[in-house]
Amino acid sequence: MSAVSEKKKITLPVFSGAGDQVGELEVSGALFGVEVKPQVLDAAVVAYLANQRQGTADTKERGEVAGSARKLFRQKGTGRARAGSRRSPTRVGGGIIFGPTPRDYRQRLPKKLRRQALNQALSSLAGAGEIKVLDALALEGISTRSVAEMIRALGLENEKVLLITGKADEILSKSARNIEKLAMVRAEDLNAYVALRFRHLLFTREGLDRLQEVSA
Repeated sequence: MSAVSEKKKITLPVFSGAGDQVGELEVSGALFGVEVKPQVLDAAVVAYLANQRQGTADTKERGEVAGSARKLFRQKGTGRARAGSRRSPTRVGGGIIFGPTPRDYRQRLPKKLRRQALNQALSSLAGAGEIKVLDALALEGISTRSVAEMIRALGLENEKVLLITGKADEILSKSARNIEKLAMVRAEDLNAYVALRFRHLLFTREGLDRLQEVSA
């Protein structure tokens, strides 16, 4: 991260649960104000998706399928085309040619590059005004309606929104899980791919503090 990005002042709007802007919060320019490099984001997304693959797809080659390896009939004199065993890939039930076999798709992405990709994803969204901070978010009990009303008050009811919290919150999680286009993640689990999948990021104050803490 350059010294310029670290000194750059970036502010994010702070909203109440009623949808009113109650102020602005100055955040780290090294986290929300860096230059966006598409090739870095591309590498991070490709690596993340590759690492989600199980790599368990498997097909049987001719040496693995059931059946005799004996030649079906003699080579000449039958008037038919030459044929090998019933395991031949050209026959129904035979082996598969060049089919998938179990393999490891994982790609190693250096920690520094992963952090740069996340910072650039956040910077891109912050520059477009797609990041908001919630002044307070406390539910006394599980209430999908309360969370839905808050999202509506913020004008995000028809948008894909990622709610970022400081820690696991079972009450909030159960309240938000049935709301379409709304997902939740802890700040320490946030990565470039997850951030870029959503149109808007909605931080709780604790979530924003935790993100800046783990990114320091």
